[in-house]
Amino acid sequence: MSKGSEGATPGFLVWRLSTKWRVAVDRAVAPLGLTHAQYSLVASLHGMHRSGLRPSQRRLADHIGMEALYVSKLARGLESAGLLERTRDPADPRAVQLALTERGREVTAKAIDVVQGLLGQLLAPLGGPDSPRARDFARDLAILLDAPLDPLDPLGTAGQAITRPDQRNPD
Repeated sequence: MSKGSEGATPGFLVWRLSTKWRVAVDRAVAPLGLTHAQYSLVASLHGMHRSGLRPSQRRLADHIGMEALYVSKLARGLESAGLLERTRDPADPRAVQLALTERGREVTAKAIDVVQGLLGQLLAPLGGPDSPRARDFARDLAILLDAPLDPLDPLGTAGQAITRPDQRNPD
């Protein structure tokens, strides 16, 4: 464990890891003309297309966990760069469907390869991407992502503040 991580809270460690990952992906995909956020959009869109889906901006935003307005902004930029096409959904004229262009598919495939290499580096200390520890780590992250967070209810659903064991009242 790094010196700066000793005694750190899980929230701090999640923040540090997410920042480390974002910076690494930003640097890795920059030569392809992408940012981390753009990569998240095109890689997710690629995966959804492989599953036979042509999602709306809203559905893609929900899938990625980004605000729909931000996805719209990213999609417009990717469309200007020739990587993405936005079309009206024939079933719902209010919705905009997204699809990668030929060039977008090529750039996305290269970016996915680069990011998979980074993921291998990140998960190497756990035994690599296919190791039991990495699978457990992914499962734990998914559990945390599914946990509800309500900034308007800082005491949580039980109505009691969450404290560390060393902060509890000894009474």
